[in-house]
Amino acid sequence: MSESATSPVLALRGIGRTYHSGEVEVAALADVDLTIEANEYVSVVGPSGSGKSTLLNVLGLLDRPTAGSYHFEGVEVADLDEVQRTAVRGRRIGFVFQSFHLLSHRTVMENVSLSMLYTGVPQGEREERALAALDAVELSHRASFTPTRLSGGERQRVAIARAIVAEPALLLADEPTGNLDSHTSDAILALFDRLRALGLTIVMITHDLNVAHRADRSVRIHDGRLADVVRT
Repeated sequence: MSESATSPVLALRGIGRTYHSGEVEVAALADVDLTIEANEYVSVVGPSGSGKSTLLNVLGLLDRPTAGSYHFEGVEVADLDEVQRTAVRGRRIGFVFQSFHLLSHRTVMENVSLSMLYTGVPQGEREERALAALDAVELSHRASFTPTRLSGGERQRVAIARAIVAEPALLLADEPTGNLDSHTSDAILALFDRLRALGLTIVMITHDLNVAHRADRSVRIHDGRLADVVRT
């Protein structure tokens, strides 16, 4: 992606996403414009059903828009085939979810390493990079543990390590503190602050204004439309 050095990480123009429920057409997103530059930390805020999850799926190339254009690192990705979209998603986008989605029968190291299986990282480098990612989230001392032996906060740190191990251009976080108590949530949000300080571009989906205010910029979504942008 040769344009990435001078282009925003992502630029949405007139994005729409329509679903069909029987004979009824439902507009989950409508005329969405959004630009996010490298090293920005942006939160997307809205109530349940507002379109947050649909927007996340579009940003993460998990779903295709039905209208508009989506440039990721300067490249129009809306028209890429599934093989190309999977390659971009695997190499350039990291995901952190409310539910940790860790393999309980695998070690922490294996959970992080396996995320590089289809990214072209040589097998010999995977463990080294996994250890570096675990070190970044201060969890390298748990590398040989299985997730069942970890606290909720530690599991989320493993999930974050897995998301950043491929050195993505964009980290998408979907309610990453939703299953955590307030003390643990603060620690996880502090980790996101540190990752942003290291140069990572972050988009956080949340309904919690206290979480949203940790970001540089907050985008409010309602009924599938970006209603306003608030500096936090």
